[in-house]
Amino acid sequence: MPVEPLSQKEIEDRLDELPGWTLDGDRIARSYRLGSHFAATALVIHIAQVQEELDHHSDLSLGYNTVSLTVNTHSVGGAVTDLDFELARRVEDLAPGHGAS
Repeated sequence: MPVEPLSQKEIEDRLDELPGWTLDGDRIARSYRLGSHFAATALVIHIAQVQEELDHHSDLSLGYNTVSLTVNTHSVGGAVTDLDFELARRVEDLAPGHGAS
């Protein structure tokens, strides 16, 4: 099944369902603050596992106690797609278990 870019309205509507996520240029983005470097590292590892499961690899950065993602779909010219929101939803499900806010 081909992945299609979402319209601006579709992106805005879906972002309403994901508090903390924003549109940053041509990507959706979110940063998390965690209680320790170890917790942040553990979240990064779990996000990487989800990326592998979805075969969808976003930009992911680790700070001392922060994790940041910027997500778009390279195969459609860097547009935002359903796949990006699937990854975002899965990360949102993981983050609380690591104490992320």
